[in-house]
Amino acid sequence: MPDADSPVPLCSPASFKEGPFGDLVASYTGTALNDLLTEATRICETETGRRLAPFSGVTESHRAEGMDPDEYTDSANLPLDLQGALGRSYAYALGASTLVRHAWLSQAPPHYPEMWTYSVSKFTIVRSYGGSENLSPSQYNGPDPDTGHVWLNLGIFAPIGSYFYITYGGGFTVATPGDLARGCRFMAAWLAVKELNPGTTDHDPEQLRDDALRILENWKRE
Repeated sequence: MPDADSPVPLCSPASFKEGPFGDLVASYTGTALNDLLTEATRICETETGRRLAPFSGVTESHRAEGMDPDEYTDSANLPLDLQGALGRSYAYALGASTLVRHAWLSQAPPHYPEMWTYSVSKFTIVRSYGGSENLSPSQYNGPDPDTGHVWLNLGIFAPIGSYFYITYGGGFTVATPGDLARGCRFMAAWLAVKELNPGTTDHDPEQLRDDALRILENWKRE
């Protein structure tokens, strides 16, 4: 079993070594430096209460939320495709008067959604009654990169009390926002100084950590 997990660090080893903290890791091997940045990345995520580095294989359960009145009504004039018509018919047959459709993933970016991507590997509905179903990507929309919103296509039977079990990956895969990279650098420098004798360097470890936390403040989960 490995000593720790190995996410892609928010700050690359090359950028850390080229910056003002390169002297702190001059004696580090490539593996040791990567481990340091990995630990700093995880500390940043713990402090903010959210995933930031690219991740995969996260499974979440969500009690699905209802529809807006104009999404799926009893009106005979509401245009539906064949799948939607069958779904409404099935709901009537099982006595469901209200269906649910929406959920929001827990991991979504508070800033810069254009740098964030999602990939869903499995989406399962466990209905409050009527069994369960594994959905294909054509049966739902999302997740939206700015909110993590996913919603079912009309025609998918999901009565109130149904749960969505979604396994997915995501994170800042396009690019890492500059302030997050800087926060990770400060946090890694703090770790490096703490591992060394603080008296042997001009870098103040507590100031480094405070600087990192100030940067991360805008990324904390509300």
